[in-house]
Amino acid sequence: MKEALVVCGDNNLTVGLTIWDIETGVHLLHIPTCASPVHGITCLRNQYLIASQIHRPGSVAAGVIFTWPFSIRYYFVEAIEPVSSKKDGIYLAGGASSGNVYLWEVVDGKLLKTWHAHNSPLTCLAFSDDSSLLISGSEDGSIVVWSMISLLDETDSGSLSTPLSVLAAHESFVTGLLPSSIVSNSVFVSSSLDGTCKVWDLVNGSLLQTWFFPQPITATVLDPAARFLFSGSADGRIFMTPFDVGLMKESTVESKQLTLELTGHKEAITPLTFSRSGLISASEDCTACVWDIVEGVIIRRFHHHKGFITNMVVIPKSSLIPSNNYQRNSTRLPVSLLQKYSQQNDLIRSTVTLISSPEEQQKISRYQSFDLLNWQILDLEMERTPEALQLKVETNIESRL
Repeated sequence: MKEALVVCGDNNLTVGLTIWDIETGVHLLHIPTCASPVHGITCLRNQYLIASQIHRPGSVAAGVIFTWPFSIRYYFVEAIEPVSSKKDGIYLAGGASSGNVYLWEVVDGKLLKTWHAHNSPLTCLAFSDDSSLLISGSEDGSIVVWSMISLLDETDSGSLSTPLSVLAAHESFVTGLLPSSIVSNSVFVSSSLDGTCKVWDLVNGSLLQTWFFPQPITATVLDPAARFLFSGSADGRIFMTPFDVGLMKESTVESKQLTLELTGHKEAITPLTFSRSGLISASEDCTACVWDIVEGVIIRRFHHHKGFITNMVVIPKSSLIPSNNYQRNSTRLPVSLLQKYSQQNDLIRSTVTLISSPEEQQKISRYQSFDLLNWQILDLEMERTPEALQLKVETNIESRL
């Protein structure tokens, strides 16, 4: 599968998104009028780009989210900054400078929940690899883990939600959250401007490992096999650390024990990501680089002449097909207008998630809607034996197909 690199800055809405072919370096596409804050872009199922927009004082709309290829803009009561989506593309989460978090169902656009998560602005959001947990980080260094079941099961529309755990994690701005299911289903890495990266157990909130670096850490990424952690710093260096959590006897690691430093940027690293071609880094020096991490050299450099890069995402080149073809492709996830306000009745009705086999979950993910699930739940309440539940689920799947 051929891939494309999407980059975006935050200094000017007229700059927009720039897209390159990663293998050849050829410029593929420019999407105007888009500028996103850090962690402000996510890709739904490798099909749609969702980008929160920077808020300019005096602007008419407080918050705006842009969706491409439909080129639709959603307007909200406050500015949304970091965004994150589940791997299956069903839910989208957004954080605000007020400390509020918003949770939408993408297919029908329902705002399922709004709650006050932090006492300072949100900087990062991430779903766990199994999508059962939502992790949020803020400017004051705190990290909170939320259970998706609890969030969706709550029947009130208030701003109070009970977290699974609250981590007094860092002494400064949280710059990244990296869940990993390869090493462990309950592990995630946090990074901060305090110059540390920490590994946490998601279930009990315990600290497993801490790495200390000589510079503030501005971006992090794990390689696809979760063998190494790459940490970008404020001086442009990228530190490569073995990700062997649970194998090391020491719970803290100093930077002098690192195996490799990648040097090629002149200013602070902004986002880091991986593609089939290797590690990709971007910097405030207005460049993005593809690395050969074995040799420690840059394979290709992209120049973003219209400002430094705040966001970077790798997408399949097949996602760049003309927008009219999207309507013909039945395998694509539907997208609806995102609600600005939550509705009390919708929240009360949308409180239960059915658990089924992996094969059934794959089918459900393509046709799932909350109205249909509510109908299923009311019907199943009459018969609660495992056999009856399984029979009803299978019948409903067949009916939808």
